[in-house]
Amino acid sequence: MMSLVYRCFLLSHVSKCKTLIGRTQTIGFGKNARRSQGKTPGGFLRAGNTVMTQAASSLSTMANKADSDRFPWSRCMSSKTPPRDGKARVKRVSIEGNIAVGKSTFARLLQSACSDWEVVVEPVSQWQNIDSGTSKGGSAPPQTAVSNLLQMMYQDPERWSYTFQTYSCMSRLRTQLQPLPARLLSSEGTAVQVYERSVYSDRYIFALNMFELGCINSTEWAVYQDWHSLLVEQFGHKVALEGIIYLRAPPEKCMERLEHRGRAEEKGVKLDYLDKLHIQHERWLVDKSTEIHFEKMKQIPVLQLDASVEFQSDPDVRQQFITKVKNFFNVL
Repeated sequence: MMSLVYRCFLLSHVSKCKTLIGRTQTIGFGKNARRSQGKTPGGFLRAGNTVMTQAASSLSTMANKADSDRFPWSRCMSSKTPPRDGKARVKRVSIEGNIAVGKSTFARLLQSACSDWEVVVEPVSQWQNIDSGTSKGGSAPPQTAVSNLLQMMYQDPERWSYTFQTYSCMSRLRTQLQPLPARLLSSEGTAVQVYERSVYSDRYIFALNMFELGCINSTEWAVYQDWHSLLVEQFGHKVALEGIIYLRAPPEKCMERLEHRGRAEEKGVKLDYLDKLHIQHERWLVDKSTEIHFEKMKQIPVLQLDASVEFQSDPDVRQQFITKVKNFFNVL
């Protein structure tokens, strides 16, 4: 029913525009036409073109508004046209922030906000379930052990921090090297792939923090930096970010949320540890005092969002966040 009314509305406006244009042509070119003083036939032609242009613009505006009203998700799309090869330019952005700041909640919010945005979640489940097939030889059947490396790192950081940071970085890299989804490549809007943290925060936040705490020794830190730089330089065009969203909140708020979500491996996490991670984020993304080894990352745009507010339960704040993210994506 609404579709029929909408078509009648457009046809009515088209008819009025044609009538107005016809009258303009009659005034300018009719056999008994009256020409206003100082007006030439060419002048009336320009007037006719103006009317037609304004009419077309008006109809286009109404049609776009109607489409937007009928399909609210289309508002997240930009007016940019896709490249001629039919593949859209997909932007890569990471969500950064302290433990339990609300990254996963925010990621779900982005995923549901726009069909042109895809969120790649942090591979926590991989860290919690590392399969290793072992055999004691002879006729004994092979035994499969499942290790929770995340838990091992929290329980004995001096023993497992280097191993954990190596594996976490590799799992992030593997995730970022996956082929892009076809729907993003064919997108007509601003296609964005959003990562929950990145290979850069793995180094400049977590591995660096463990080194400064003495849980990664100087030899391990040198080795980590060496292979990290090699991999990033080798796959730079596939893992390079074009922007960062920094969810910023006081460590006390993160501690409150950490206790509320009750992840088993995090029972022993203290506020002091979250304080140190907060300082690392501030140095990297706010003060810009962290030594960065990749030129593009030194000037990367950063969108700061106040994650201390309860955006999950406040629709107004959620909408504000989405608007800021949309504008941020469009200018990258």
